[in-house]
Amino acid sequence: MCGIVGAVAERDVVPILIEGLKRLEYRGYDSAGIATINYQSNGLEHQKVIGRVNALETKLKDSYLYSPTSIAHTRWATHGKPSFENAHPQISRETVAVVHNGIVENHLELRYYLEQRGYEFSSKTDTEVLAHLIHYNLKQKSSLQAAVSKSLKLVEGTYAIAVISPKEPGRLVVAKHGSPLIIGVGIGEYFVASDAMALIPVTQQIICLEDGDIADIKRDELHIIDFSGNTVKREEYTSKLQIDAVERGAYRHYMYKEIFEQPQVIKNTMENRIHAGKVLDAIFGHNAGNLLAKVKAVQIIACGTSYHAGLVAKYWIETLIKIPCVIEVASEFRYRQPLANPNTLIVTLSQSGETADTLAALQEAKRLGFGPSLAICNVPESSLVRASNMVLMTHAGPEIGVASTKAFSTQLVALLMLTVVLGHQHGMSAELEKRIVTAMAELPEQFTQMLALNNQIEQLAKQLADKQNALFLGRGIHYPIAMEGALKLKEISYIHAEAYPAGELKHGPLALVDSEMPVIAVAPNDSLQEKLKSNLQEVHARGGHLYIFANQQAIMQESDYIDVIELGEINEIISPIVYTIPLQLLAYHVAVIKGTDVDQPRNLAKSVTVE
Repeated sequence: MCGIVGAVAERDVVPILIEGLKRLEYRGYDSAGIATINYQSNGLEHQKVIGRVNALETKLKDSYLYSPTSIAHTRWATHGKPSFENAHPQISRETVAVVHNGIVENHLELRYYLEQRGYEFSSKTDTEVLAHLIHYNLKQKSSLQAAVSKSLKLVEGTYAIAVISPKEPGRLVVAKHGSPLIIGVGIGEYFVASDAMALIPVTQQIICLEDGDIADIKRDELHIIDFSGNTVKREEYTSKLQIDAVERGAYRHYMYKEIFEQPQVIKNTMENRIHAGKVLDAIFGHNAGNLLAKVKAVQIIACGTSYHAGLVAKYWIETLIKIPCVIEVASEFRYRQPLANPNTLIVTLSQSGETADTLAALQEAKRLGFGPSLAICNVPESSLVRASNMVLMTHAGPEIGVASTKAFSTQLVALLMLTVVLGHQHGMSAELEKRIVTAMAELPEQFTQMLALNNQIEQLAKQLADKQNALFLGRGIHYPIAMEGALKLKEISYIHAEAYPAGELKHGPLALVDSEMPVIAVAPNDSLQEKLKSNLQEVHARGGHLYIFANQQAIMQESDYIDVIELGEINEIISPIVYTIPLQLLAYHVAVIKGTDVDQPRNLAKSVTVE
């Protein structure tokens, strides 16, 4: 979602911050801005634009800001529509500049409090409350850090903030609660960001702030206190992110690149985790064996694409190892007062590890008394990873496209490995484990075969690009894959798409079927093949155009209004993972034909860090 970068140094940091904002563009935003302290006059200067970072960069060429102390931001609208007034930084009386990620839940009460003290508001944002509140307390307190600390004690909600003031020109104060914020350590300089990706060009030495931390940063000094005012020390580590990992290269879009990276990232996910035909128990951490031995059930919590991965895992866990598994959308789990069981493993899924609803759901699960927690995630320095008892990193590498592709497939592989490790505690036979591991070893080659269908799927996409709606069908473990296919199509092409279990057709959706409603079917050759065939015949009989993704033995023959895309022979155990590739390619090519913004679809953000 919104992106923060900031720096305090001896050199001009404005170009560094602009580059940092560009590296955060994938998160989604609608406006951008920067505030600096002029190195000669020590005055506060700022520029903001509606739209892209490039527009801000162009604006700075006309009124160049040179500064060793600066903060910058890309905003994704929450309070107040995208506008110049609502863009960050928010300024209070040319004395305090604030950039903010998160939501101040009591901003209306604070706004009234400040209006009673003579403050006027020019924006509709909750962030302007922070700027004025800090300004008010700065008049009462001796330092910017003290003013920030006192102000935040009045704030309810989530925040990552960075604050500068010309009253203390060589100082940057930042704070974190419920929204990610890191400090980059340079030589005689410090940087801050909401995502390590923004800091790759300048440093790989990172300090992750914890909730409640307030950091007082000068060029040659860093002091961190917790919410109670106690000095704390946070560990410095070396980020493994590489500059070339976030470059698009020869690919037209990041999403296209990330689809084609999947054979390799699947290998990365499995590397050093499988040996001699067995999935190693130690992949979840040194104490995982003791924690997992007591597990009698699994509760999966996730959002969006990760939720679909969890739905697939439910089939694996209940079918292969015969223990109960419940999967729930994180934003719903938080509020329905679920019944806790200390023998239930909580599994959270998130590409970024900063998904606000998933983080809050994990905290609620802990409060209620659920059992140990496991995070399956792609970002090692994320909040979700740090909050969990056990962790399995997917090793997908940076995923820039908003519509998740390689993160989804690697989550599925991680969940299948989890199923096997849990199986060790619940009587899974060595023969079944060997079958699963053998099937997983086939995945990179199976993915390569799916990618070879790219041109054929591109041609198919031409038939769908002018449609307004689409229906996706699947049965059993492939129903969640149909859901993911529908989500991908609607996310990036803006075609309304819905997925149904094929058996539900006659209970309502069949009323929608006509010649203008394309029906995309996930049709493997499995135990439900004949049931699915009957459902598809119902569509065909009513004039619907079928697009059937089938393995080597297609359940229906190609004819008028029936297009069959044969995927070849696919191992049944890994079939749902493999079927994701052609559906990703279909969505991508439809979006390209329609001319939509594939990597940054409208209204969406990569990392959803607010509720």
